[in-house]
Amino acid sequence: MPKNPAPAHSPTSLVATTSPAPSRTRRAAWLLGPALVAGVAYLDPGNVASNMTAGARFGYLLVWVVVLGNTMAWLIQYLSAKLGLVTGQSLAETLGTRLRNPWARRAYWLQAELVAMATDIAEVIGGAVALWLLFGVPLPVGGLITGSVSIALLLIHQQRGARSFEFVVIGLLAIIAIGFTYGVFVAPPDAASVAAGLIPRFEGSESVLLAASILGATIMPHAIYAHSALARDRFAGPTSRAQDRAVATSRLLRATRWDVTIALAVAGTVNLAILLLAAANLAGVPGTDSLEGAYSALSTRLGGVVATMFAVGLLASGLASTAVGAYAGAEIMHGLLRIRVPLLGRRLVTLVPAIALLALGVDPTWALILSQVVLSFGIPFALIPLVALTARRDVLGAHRNRWWTSAAGVVASVFLVALNALLLWLVIAR
Repeated sequence: MPKNPAPAHSPTSLVATTSPAPSRTRRAAWLLGPALVAGVAYLDPGNVASNMTAGARFGYLLVWVVVLGNTMAWLIQYLSAKLGLVTGQSLAETLGTRLRNPWARRAYWLQAELVAMATDIAEVIGGAVALWLLFGVPLPVGGLITGSVSIALLLIHQQRGARSFEFVVIGLLAIIAIGFTYGVFVAPPDAASVAAGLIPRFEGSESVLLAASILGATIMPHAIYAHSALARDRFAGPTSRAQDRAVATSRLLRATRWDVTIALAVAGTVNLAILLLAAANLAGVPGTDSLEGAYSALSTRLGGVVATMFAVGLLASGLASTAVGAYAGAEIMHGLLRIRVPLLGRRLVTLVPAIALLALGVDPTWALILSQVVLSFGIPFALIPLVALTARRDVLGAHRNRWWTSAAGVVASVFLVALNALLLWLVIAR
């Protein structure tokens, strides 16, 4: 692939010219946000289903998998944000620039677009199931409502900018966190059992399948594409003096590390809470491998308030994650095909598969599993280029990865690609 041209954008002037905040705390807070939005992808309905099923079937056995997945997610999301921040381009734009062959670029876009649509299926279905549980809304209608809300959120981003979009999504993230962690405070888990769950081990092929499902639902391609674009939208600005640019970029990278740390701490805590809630209260209860089954079991075991809070968290998860997924899909199309499709038209097209599945009466749980299988195909195409590009001097210059960062990225990539291949094999072999 040809060398990437020097970055056309720099974050310096945005930091320097944005209206100053009256205190250092407010200035630091202003730099946070993109990772919290991207972190919503780690709390989508696919994660909820995987963690709830793991806790109900195997108790505290797979606590270590959630922790491991969150640790790898930190590195991956930081690399994605760094790429967007330093180059002023998203991962999709960078790949679109470096893939000169138009057919290669279109093929790359096609797999990425299929992954984005598969992600949308899980998220729209999750929102539709939540509306059905809370209000009895028919699933196809609930899917349309979820899709409509995502369009509204995207219009906020388009018309009012990245910061307003972040505020709304972070508000939904707060609702997700409260909804999914409430039950843990009502019926807390056993501390000794949680500690024992940190020891890596399996109990049969079914636990391996669930571990692969948890990691597959945690680290998803669209989150990688989205985070680089979110960082670009927030921080890219006109070029200024090289010395000022270097100082500002270093400052933003430090802030980004905090942003990613906070976002993944929230996402990891919530994912762990979901598993612990099921492990402590639903172990051995049949039917908890579906969202509606988990809701029914929570209602029976812990009461209607806990079940309702769970459904509210699921609704917020579906609404927020489908907006971020649609944002990622639009960025993939723009970056790889170098075209922009009207927002409403593109969103309606990507909603069709999810609405069709709901209208045909397809089991939502089966549709979630199908979406995870498609996501497994897409992870190498996002993760491997990310690690390779962020290690290159001609892409990131002085901010390229240290050797140990690249080594960690390679280990994580090999592990995740192998695990996703295992997930595919286990699902097909069942």
